[in-house]
Amino acid sequence: MAKYRRIVKLGAYLRPHWREATLGVLALLSVNGLGVYIPLLIRSAVDQLSANFKWNQVIHYVVVIALLSSAMWLMRMASRIWLFGVGRQVEFDLKQRIFEHLLKLEPAYFASNTAGDLISRATSDVDNIRRLLGFAILSLANTVFAYTLTLPVMLSINVDLTLASLAVYPFMFLLVYLFSDRLRKQQAVVQEQLSDISGLIQEDISGIALIKIYAQEDNERRAFAKQNQQLLAANLDLAKTRNTLFPLIGGLANVSSLVIIWLGAMRMSSGTLAVGDFLALLIFVERLVFPTTLLGFTITTYQRGEVSVDRLESIFTVTPKIQDADDATHLTITQVKGEITATNLSYTYPGATTPALDKINFTINPGETVAIVGPIGSGKSTLANALPRLLDIEPEQLFLDGLDTTKIVLADLRSAIAYVPQDNFLFSTTIKNNIRYGDPVSEQQDVELFAKLAQIDSEITNFPQQYETIVGERGITLSGGQRQRTALARAMLIDAPVLILDDALSSVDNQTATQILKNLADGTERKTVIFITHQLSAAAAADRIFVMDKGTIVQIGNHVELLQQEGLYRNLWSQHQVEELLH
Repeated sequence: MAKYRRIVKLGAYLRPHWREATLGVLALLSVNGLGVYIPLLIRSAVDQLSANFKWNQVIHYVVVIALLSSAMWLMRMASRIWLFGVGRQVEFDLKQRIFEHLLKLEPAYFASNTAGDLISRATSDVDNIRRLLGFAILSLANTVFAYTLTLPVMLSINVDLTLASLAVYPFMFLLVYLFSDRLRKQQAVVQEQLSDISGLIQEDISGIALIKIYAQEDNERRAFAKQNQQLLAANLDLAKTRNTLFPLIGGLANVSSLVIIWLGAMRMSSGTLAVGDFLALLIFVERLVFPTTLLGFTITTYQRGEVSVDRLESIFTVTPKIQDADDATHLTITQVKGEITATNLSYTYPGATTPALDKINFTINPGETVAIVGPIGSGKSTLANALPRLLDIEPEQLFLDGLDTTKIVLADLRSAIAYVPQDNFLFSTTIKNNIRYGDPVSEQQDVELFAKLAQIDSEITNFPQQYETIVGERGITLSGGQRQRTALARAMLIDAPVLILDDALSSVDNQTATQILKNLADGTERKTVIFITHQLSAAAAADRIFVMDKGTIVQIGNHVELLQQEGLYRNLWSQHQVEELLH
């Protein structure tokens, strides 16, 4: 059943390119048709010249055979171009499909699937399928045509010799059957080990600074050596199996040629077999040796492709949990006021027993700046991720301007919300392109304006290449505070009605953070700002403060009101003042 499903999937990959595949197969059919006709022509030439040798007839046969051989070569080249081209087209389609599908999946999927494994599937596994749908189809079609066209002609020449020469073939097919399951399992192990080592390389390159800070080069070297050794062992196991199977297949295929020579020589000496028939049979048997020997490589290619189909389909079968509802409505950004309401908002992470958000209720007015504070793990970031639907929340719990966020078209909802997460990811391009990522056609003056509002412009202009400075992978050439403010400028540039800052100014001093918040309040009239922070001095300037603890909002009010109350905020403020004195 599983094999049938894989074949169906392979057929689906091929379907868009059926014309090229058909042309390639027809070209192979022509090649094999000529491959059968040429030995028959040689037989006629030998028999005719044996009876009456004439040079003009020799030249005639030589020219005809040369022309047919040239045509055969051209058709073989055409078949390779078409079929290998189909493999490349499928490779392109699959990579495009994988990338587009991954873009639809929620962040939680990438938390449980490593980047190295996904990269391996999008490269190594796709390459295996490309080989399967190029080389393997060519080889399989060639083998089928070689047998179906050649065997009837061989039997018409001499049944006994044909059957004797093919007596070893059942043993070859038995070998293939016995080894196929082992090859598939060993190939699966190789692919998994390759994914693991790709993941380790990707992770270590990303964390190279941390490795050096903690002087863990030796530990990482040992970890890589262990993974590399496991990959080597898996490859050697596969190689042993292949190096046992393929020579056996090749050796048995060549036995058929020896049988023809042995029995054919005896028949010719007794006068029961013509020289032309003997030569034709010998050529036909030789024609079958190559595709039969190639059968081993075809099997390996198929086993690799079979494993890779399963690995790719495990991505495609993942349905995005967060997607547009059937009755989703469009949202016009210019009409969004920015009112956010939560009604018994709850969320529990998959596998957890304690809710990260537990029946939260609040209303944030349009244009209001709200700070959210609380201990680590109190649910602040979960709330921030719930607002733009980065988490799969239930309907009728979170509303934007009275509209259920689960009923709003995702693209429209996220266009209305600019979000600066804790991880201020920057792309390996210029500062200018990072700031205008949300609107790639923004003019230079707009980029500079929002860089000034984010308090980063003066530092950018001190760089030798200013806004054309390449920031390196993940913004590694910038400091933590510079990365945060660059990410903030990027969010501000799209001028969304709602701006969420999830501890996005933790690497910025209190004075700069306060000035940034003031710029946000003064810069636009309709922007609703949700500021999640541990910097209470900056939070104190907000219109209201939500205090969270253990997934609930335990206090709401402005700075003065909360200080007058007994509760968590006063304790946090006292702790903050002590830390300020110590600094």
